[in-house]
Amino acid sequence: MTPTLVRQHLPHAGPSPRSDGGARARDWAEIQERMLVPLYEAVFERLEVGGGTRLLGLGCGSGLALLMAASRGASVTGVDSSSPERLALARERLLPGGPGAGPGEPGAGPAEPGAGPGEPGAGPGDRARIVAGSPRDTVAQGVPAYDLVTAFEPIGCVAGDSAGLVTLLGEAAPLARRGAAVVLVGWGPPERCVTSAVLRVATKLADPLRGAACWRAACRDDLEEVAERAGLRPDGSGRVACPFGYADVDSAVRGLLSTGLFDAAIAATDQAQVDKEVAEALHPHLRRDGTVWMPNVFRYLIARTT
Repeated sequence: MTPTLVRQHLPHAGPSPRSDGGARARDWAEIQERMLVPLYEAVFERLEVGGGTRLLGLGCGSGLALLMAASRGASVTGVDSSSPERLALARERLLPGGPGAGPGEPGAGPAEPGAGPGEPGAGPGDRARIVAGSPRDTVAQGVPAYDLVTAFEPIGCVAGDSAGLVTLLGEAAPLARRGAAVVLVGWGPPERCVTSAVLRVATKLADPLRGAACWRAACRDDLEEVAERAGLRPDGSGRVACPFGYADVDSAVRGLLSTGLFDAAIAATDQAQVDKEVAEALHPHLRRDGTVWMPNVFRYLIARTT
């Protein structure tokens, strides 16, 4: 999977202010989301995702991981309640009716005739559902028990970022078959993640907002603790190199801010100040050709429902 695939399934939109939710969602989809493609590929290869796999993506965002799984033949359901703008982009990528709701929802385009879900000849849209809300909201879609649940948004870099994930996993686990794989993802150790130095800008600027979410160093057992709290059984793990590479400093700033990790910093100061300090933090990673390159390692945990 390459950035070319992203462009093929995500029509270009005209420029708009970065503070606009739609513009930031598109920054995520066009710049930042593809940085995790090596992680998605490693997980799908290890778990042999393909025809017959029924995948539930928690916090699916703009749907790149779902698109990759669907291209391998999997039937995918994505849920997200945090960003309507990202979810709209996921629908553009995955549903045959284009922008709007999934099959059976208002605004949906008609299902394509021909092969059914998971059958030879079915396109990604025939095997995809996008749901705004929680895992429980997928029950109305009539999906059989899931074989795989993914939570690809990395945890371990923001204080308290695992609390909401435990709740989501608690809702998702009853929808999966017994022994189904559940994939959790976290940032690697700071010494293996060059981007950690840039993320510290968020902590420095957000400090005036006591209690606001801000960056922290990832801990070795973050993922295992989440699995234990969610009642899941760990069953293997792995590490994947996911370098963050950008065409220039402006693209790097836009991509990093699209993650939401700098929201508290922006609230505590202002957009211009955060842009300036993030750009300065990126300077050591600027190459002679003007590109920005930051090697990182992410860790994933495979757990099982009981």
